[in-house]
Amino acid sequence: MKTELGMVDLKEQLDDIHRRNPKFKQDDLFVCWFLRAYLADDDQTAVESVTGGAGDKSVDAVLIDHKAQAVFLVQGKYRQSLKAKAESRNDVLGFAALAGPLLDKETKAFKSLCKDANTDVVKRLAEARNVLLTKDYRLRMFYVTLGTVSESLEAEAINAVEDAAPNAVIEVLDADRLMNLLRDYLDGVAPPIPSLDLTLEQHADVKVNSILQRYDTTNKVESWVLSMRGDAVARMFDSAGIRLYARNIRGFLGGETPINSGMIKTLTDEPDHFFYYNNGITIICDRAVKHSHAGGEFLRVSNPQVINGQQTSRMLAEHREHAANASVLVKVMQVPRVAGVSGGDAFDTLVSRIVANTNWQNAINHADLVSNHRVQIEIERALRKRGYFYLRKRQKKAEARAAAGKSRFIVTKEELAQAVGACELDPLLVRQGKNKLFGNHYESIFASGRDADFYLGRFHARAYVTVGSKGQPQRGYAKWLALHFLWSRLATVLKSPSAARRFVDLTERKDTSIQDPMGRAVEIVFKDVMAFYSANKGKGEQELDHSRFFKARGLHKKFAAFWKQRDKNVRLDPVLEEIREALAT
Repeated sequence: MKTELGMVDLKEQLDDIHRRNPKFKQDDLFVCWFLRAYLADDDQTAVESVTGGAGDKSVDAVLIDHKAQAVFLVQGKYRQSLKAKAESRNDVLGFAALAGPLLDKETKAFKSLCKDANTDVVKRLAEARNVLLTKDYRLRMFYVTLGTVSESLEAEAINAVEDAAPNAVIEVLDADRLMNLLRDYLDGVAPPIPSLDLTLEQHADVKVNSILQRYDTTNKVESWVLSMRGDAVARMFDSAGIRLYARNIRGFLGGETPINSGMIKTLTDEPDHFFYYNNGITIICDRAVKHSHAGGEFLRVSNPQVINGQQTSRMLAEHREHAANASVLVKVMQVPRVAGVSGGDAFDTLVSRIVANTNWQNAINHADLVSNHRVQIEIERALRKRGYFYLRKRQKKAEARAAAGKSRFIVTKEELAQAVGACELDPLLVRQGKNKLFGNHYESIFASGRDADFYLGRFHARAYVTVGSKGQPQRGYAKWLALHFLWSRLATVLKSPSAARRFVDLTERKDTSIQDPMGRAVEIVFKDVMAFYSANKGKGEQELDHSRFFKARGLHKKFAAFWKQRDKNVRLDPVLEEIREALAT
């Protein structure tokens, strides 16, 4: 894990956006990235929300979120280096002053604001003003800079907006906060949840005195413990959705697991005992503040993430007819992030250990523990751009299908590990089970910096070999050896980036110019693998069946020598040449 993030890391993200939006200037790219990292659920929404250009009236983006019933205004200040410039009072307060005209029912101030503004900005601001006034949407403003903003200036901007419009807020994000946001973005926690209110349980049959607060001076972690009603937990999920579990190592497993089915039974038969039978929910956040309202207490948490208790909260949301009669223990931890461009490593390490040590009711494995690794996020984003849905977390099938949407292909991280492991390592490792691939061999299989075609080429080669083994159990035992050998020959054809991309493209289109020779190549290799088995299986009591034979270590090296003596590529070379020609056309 990289312990320090800076301009180079941010520019990598901006360059990626620029490749898909070449007309955007650097300031627009910066604002677009912020929208995607902090506010927008998808890339297209972020791109379409950017205004930019002359006459933008200090409004670089307008995003109207009807689901959240909010209008988001953004002014971005891109700088060439971090914290090199302090933002001026006029710029910050000038942006804050936009709240008044947008929320004033009188049109005079708004018309004055729109004078000399470009038509696109006028149209967007008019639409924003309309929903703010007619639908009672909230106004949220963001001054985003790679420079610095003094605490006194930030306070002055906050007060100015509150004085102009009580239902509007402004948030100032400077270089330090943006680097933390970048880390979250790279960790797949994007966009984050700005805040949630966790309400202390109030019930006629239960007495709860207060929210317990604890501060650890050694680790600088502040914690709160409270009990909540089950229906309040369900509403928490309703408000935030699955983004609430971005740092969790698994998805929702549904009611099929023994633990989750047990929760359903408790909710149905004895909801008043749910508090005693359940381990509760653990939430980490950037900030938590205790408030009192109408005789009750609640905890307002910023950027919350449920790192243990997804199954609990989701089961309560699915069975809300019983949830009101249940209570849940909730533990909240405000985990510090060191200010500045470094220090994230301590945060990541602590959170990872909390996740690993609290998620044990539903069994976890090596594959679960790496679900949120940075390289897994990189693969997910790279494959998404190519129309693939990368399933990096174990979850309920229906939820995975819903998340995949219109993706052309669904790829699990276990399938990808098998493909890469069989092609690059001893195929025996794949035969020993999927979970083994996420242990000592994980970094060899999932190395950072590899492009999408590295993974997709091997993934589709795996698919060709799998098809060639269908209906033939003996080949099923041998398929990882067959894949390893086939890839060792195919890799010479796909060594250029253009050939690798062409191989994937033709395969995706089911083009016969690639499918037919690949099918023949697979058949040639499988026939020789079976001949290799027949020649080396032994005789009599020493004879090995297919299952045991193909579990031998180093078998790929022995087969390569067997192939060289038997075939010398006489049959396979012409087929590889056909593939090479198909990739060249």
